[in-house]
Amino acid sequence: MKLLVGLGNPGAKYAHNRHNIGFMALDRIAADHGFSGWRSKFQGQIAEGRFGSTKVTLLKPETFMNLSGQSVGEAMRYLKVSPEDIIVFHDEIDLAPGKVRLKTGGGHAGHNGLRSIHGHIGPDYNRVRMGVGHPGHKDAVPGYVLRDFPKADAEWLDDELRGISDGIAHLIDGDGGKFLNAIALRVAPSRSSKSTAKAKPANPAPAEPATDERSTMQKLVDRFR
Repeated sequence: MKLLVGLGNPGAKYAHNRHNIGFMALDRIAADHGFSGWRSKFQGQIAEGRFGSTKVTLLKPETFMNLSGQSVGEAMRYLKVSPEDIIVFHDEIDLAPGKVRLKTGGGHAGHNGLRSIHGHIGPDYNRVRMGVGHPGHKDAVPGYVLRDFPKADAEWLDDELRGISDGIAHLIDGDGGKFLNAIALRVAPSRSSKSTAKAKPANPAPAEPATDERSTMQKLVDRFR
């Protein structure tokens, strides 16, 4: 059993905020992999499905970001999973947009959702850190993460979410490398050149001097023309 948690704030007002990228990731996974419809439970919305023999529950807490740990703690106790079986998807201002990194344990780096989860289940859970970039000054962070992604970010964001969905089965199996590779193939696909380099023409061999077949008399006549 695995519990996948996406962090965000409930309601249409926040749906496209940078802070809600965790919700977006779980929505993509549920849609692509035939999970059950979303329903209310554990102070949030859950959907259920499987990857191979592993049962997976997706959870989007509806407690608002700062109280996410209440929902996660309740789900963990009910499902009888340990922190090691929990994977949290969240926005990460210390990573550039489109960058994704994995982390297990450690601090919450001031992220209010992670801070709340730490308080309820401890730090020993897994995280998918989804880069959204930094506004440049710490005082600007709250307003920055609570603003919608600009239209210019739509392409890389869609590629990243699709890559997460492509690779999620690998992450469930514990292969973080293959998971990250699936994302990279979407966000920065290798581009094989379709055109071969034009071969430089070989230096032409110097032309053979033409053989002069004129007779001696003809040469003399031509000379004085």
